[in-house]
Amino acid sequence: MSTASDEPDLAAYCLDLGRRARAAARVLAVATGTQKNTWLLRAAEALESFPSELLQANAADVDAALRFGSSSAQIDRLRLTAARLRDAAAGLRQVAALPDPVGRVIDSSVRPNGLQVLKVGVPLGVILFVYESRPNVTVDAAGLSVKSGNAIILRGGKEALQSNRALHRLLQGCLSDSGLPADAVQLVSTPDRAAVGHLLATREFIDLAIPRGGEELIRRVAEEARMPVLKHYKGVCHVYVDAAADLAMAERILINAKCQRPGVCNAAESLLVHRAVADAFLPKTAAALRARGVELRGCPITCQLVREAVPATPEDYATEYLDLYLSVRVVEDLEEAIEHVARYGSQHTDTIVTNDLAAARRFTAAVDSAAVMVNASTRFHDGYEFGLGSEIGISTDKMHARGPCGLVELCSYKYVVWGDGQVRGE
Repeated sequence: MSTASDEPDLAAYCLDLGRRARAAARVLAVATGTQKNTWLLRAAEALESFPSELLQANAADVDAALRFGSSSAQIDRLRLTAARLRDAAAGLRQVAALPDPVGRVIDSSVRPNGLQVLKVGVPLGVILFVYESRPNVTVDAAGLSVKSGNAIILRGGKEALQSNRALHRLLQGCLSDSGLPADAVQLVSTPDRAAVGHLLATREFIDLAIPRGGEELIRRVAEEARMPVLKHYKGVCHVYVDAAADLAMAERILINAKCQRPGVCNAAESLLVHRAVADAFLPKTAAALRARGVELRGCPITCQLVREAVPATPEDYATEYLDLYLSVRVVEDLEEAIEHVARYGSQHTDTIVTNDLAAARRFTAAVDSAAVMVNASTRFHDGYEFGLGSEIGISTDKMHARGPCGLVELCSYKYVVWGDGQVRGE
């Protein structure tokens, strides 16, 4: 396989990646479910054996990031562990167990003239996946793409280059062993950012671009792409504690949503509390958050109730921290909470904690986000948790796909029409 270092012309290198992906996509489009599942299961088994080269490559990336001064949340996103490799393998097995979306009959009808009209699932073709930090998503993206009949070009961040190279060697080796084209999963071998621009211009070979990472990356891809883009810009996710909330439950949900993995897009970034329960809820919960290293940035009422809170600015309420910071606001009622989410949220994930069914129904109807939760952590907005096997990303768009994007979302459809000699009259 040629690499960018062998290729004097970066544009030609990227064009070659696209051509090879298109050729592989044609083969994948007619591959059997058995072939694709064989690859998924072999790749899962290889991951679970914890090859030393994987963990060694990741250790090199982590060491470099530590020397560079990356935050604890950034290091967490980058780090591979035995447990995370097991989770990635479990995701591949779950994808293998799911129905093949290619050839799936979505709808059918028989016309009065006898024509049978079928709406059938088909692959999109070639996917360009541009992402940062988390090398485990290399596995998720490759697994979903191949199972849905798509070739994929992976362009990870330079901070995970060694990890991604090791994972790519493993995945590509299993492709060849399973009778599938090795070019079905390709990795951009250069950290040169210009490669992304060249790939985003290759509309003749790439059908969909999916950016996954920080807002700056996603906006760049959306602005430069000559093909459709599946994306979310940021995850400003809210937990709203209603007047009718079980406060112990609310604290558990908030702690999980904010602290379990603060550096991911479905972590809570903002807390809204009904005025009726603020006195009882905020001081105790603030202490629990502070014990876990969370800094609160709050409204005037929050700052009165929690001495350690820092006064919040309007910018705080619109910020995706991806770290141990939480904006807090006390609201007068449910409607003010809904208005706050509409103004500052990112249409990603928002949850209400309440025992009032009417309030829950109002919140889920009025909040326009890809996932709206009732009495559950925002962290559940995830392809694996939703039973999709894994996800290639979460979309806050409203066309084609919204929420976790799994196998079905990586397919389009075509109409297949069966007749027995019908011709159309004047």
